[in-house]
Amino acid sequence: MPDLGPTAVLPRRPLTVGELLDSAVLLLRTQGRVLIPLGVLLAAGEQVLLYPLRRLADAVPPVWWAESGSFPLWWQLLAVGAAGEAVIILLLGNPAARAAGAALLGRRAGTGELLRPAGARWGVTLLSAPVVGLLMLVAALLGPAWLVGYGLLGPVAAAVVLDRAPGTSVIARAARVALRGRAAAVRVLGYLGWWVLRVGLALGLFFGVESLHLLDLADPDVRAVAAMVAWAAVNSVAYPALACLDAVIHLDVRMRTEGLDIQLARTPVGAVAAVPPAADR
Repeated sequence: MPDLGPTAVLPRRPLTVGELLDSAVLLLRTQGRVLIPLGVLLAAGEQVLLYPLRRLADAVPPVWWAESGSFPLWWQLLAVGAAGEAVIILLLGNPAARAAGAALLGRRAGTGELLRPAGARWGVTLLSAPVVGLLMLVAALLGPAWLVGYGLLGPVAAAVVLDRAPGTSVIARAARVALRGRAAAVRVLGYLGWWVLRVGLALGLFFGVESLHLLDLADPDVRAVAAMVAWAAVNSVAYPALACLDAVIHLDVRMRTEGLDIQLARTPVGAVAAVPPAADR
């Protein structure tokens, strides 16, 4: 019988919003040894790539607000940052979705399983990344449209890994799943919650270092590097957490609307090696 207890990472039943958030954190805790190092690499790379754009927009650390620069350039900087975040969460969503699928089947995926290329469909994932990045860039440039774009594109990685959706229909499949019930709203809610936490922790780290005089933050270059390190440290945990949330939400939607939990319950124990693909993939 599947584990339906309160400590299950992903019980085989529809979950409340609070349970979805808890399941995402539990999934990150069990797979942090894989997801967080990947998050560190991607979050650090993001900071390095954004730095020239921040200099161009005269954005001032640690909040990277353009006090005297051009607002259009700063707005473009925000849009590029939003697109970059979406791509990073998508890439982390590949191993997170595989981990969530294993958890739903009552087992814990090993490090080798999550890092093994076989069956991971990294090719489709990587081809989907620039499409997601471009869509999010356009949505972010339009302001409030970012909320819609972020909500609709959440299930992309899970649609690739768990639903085995063809590359040509991945975005459409993700949007269909996101539009069912509360999926898109929960994803946006999770992002906003983590955004508040990220801002608080990053600024806390930065100003904590400044108050203890551990570095000469009067030097603009040192100040910029310190801010980049603080944001990368926080994002290296937040991005994997958001990827886990996407995977959990996706499986919850499939249980609510496609009867995935019933399908698994009717299958003999040990007979299912992976989450069955969706019928409309």
